[in-house]
Amino acid sequence: MTQLQINGQTKDVEGSDDIPLLWALRDELGMTGTKFGCGMAMCGACTVHMDGSAIRSCVTPISAVVGRAISTIEGMETDRVGQVVQQVWIENNVAQCGYCQAGQIMTAVSLLKTTPKPSEEQIDQAMSGNICRCGTYPRIRAAIQQAAGQLAQGAQL
Repeated sequence: MTQLQINGQTKDVEGSDDIPLLWALRDELGMTGTKFGCGMAMCGACTVHMDGSAIRSCVTPISAVVGRAISTIEGMETDRVGQVVQQVWIENNVAQCGYCQAGQIMTAVSLLKTTPKPSEEQIDQAMSGNICRCGTYPRIRAAIQQAAGQLAQGAQL
């Protein structure tokens, strides 16, 4: 049994230490907001945060996250930046099919926490590892820019 810190809570996970974090989240803990996409860390659907930085949970073994703070899309409801990003996602009608959106949001939140006023180039670079088959990239960029503006103004939710 391995103990992980997920969304501010201690969670027990069974299985070997080489199980990808994605499967521990989805199969053992029932946290299905984090999606399986490619299994090779190339599409971004499985993005979560480890100590605030975006990582790909499909290739990260649980042994690599023991003792680290993991945040998932489910944890964004109590994260101020996460709340703002999710609200502007809705306002900009970003989601189309929605499958990639949890990973997109997690990457956007990580970007805004490290770069509060990102340029278009910084947004494009940060988000380049997240694939959206529906092609909502212009709306994603607009939502991130709007979130940055709101956060800079001390957005109230």
